[in-house]
Amino acid sequence: MKWVLLASVAATLAAADSPRLFYSKSFPGSVPPYVEINLDRAGAVEYREAADDEMPVKFRLTETQVEEIFALAEKLGYFKQPLEAPVKVAFMGAKTFRWENGAERNEVKFNYSQEPSAQALLDWFERMAESAQREIDLERTVKYDKLGVVRSLLLLQAAMDKKRIVGAEQYLPFLDRIIKNESYMHTAQERAAEIVEAIRATKP
Repeated sequence: MKWVLLASVAATLAAADSPRLFYSKSFPGSVPPYVEINLDRAGAVEYREAADDEMPVKFRLTETQVEEIFALAEKLGYFKQPLEAPVKVAFMGAKTFRWENGAERNEVKFNYSQEPSAQALLDWFERMAESAQREIDLERTVKYDKLGVVRSLLLLQAAMDKKRIVGAEQYLPFLDRIIKNESYMHTAQERAAEIVEAIRATKP
C-alpha cells in the first residue's frame, strides 16, 4: 500500500513538472466572455469558463495533435517574444499564451497576431474551446432538455463537418445514452448513432 501511495505521489509530481501550455481569452460581451485552456504534454485538456472553476471540461488529444501543438509553441520561442501585430485592428479579445515547464514560465498577451505559427496555435485552442462548448451544450440538453437534443446534435455534426472538433470521444457517453434511451426522439437517436459511427470510424 505504501509503494502504491509513493508511486501515485511520484506520478503527480512528474505531471506537475512536465511541459504545459495555457491559453485564455477575455472578451466581455461575447458568449462566453472568458475561456481558459490547459494542455499538458500527455494530451490532457482542461477547459474552463471561469478561472476559479473547479469542475472543468476534460478530454484528450491524440499524440499527433499534441506534437503539432507543442511544435508550434517551440517555433514561437515558447512565448519569449511579443506577438502583437503592428497594425490597427478591431478588438478581438485579450489573449494569453503561456508556457510552463518546471520553474520555467513564459507568457505573452496579444489581441491580434500576424505570425503564422501564432495564428495556427490560436486556431488549435479555439477548436478545443469549441469542442468543449459542444460538450457542455450536449450534456445540458441530454439531462434537462430532451426536445433540444436534436438541435445540439445538429450543431455538433456541423462542427465536425467543418473540422472544428477535437477529442470527439468525450461525446460518446452522452451519445450512447441517447441511443439506448427510448424517451428521446427517434430522430435524435438516429442522428446520435450517425455521430457515434463517424467518431469511431476516425479513431486512431
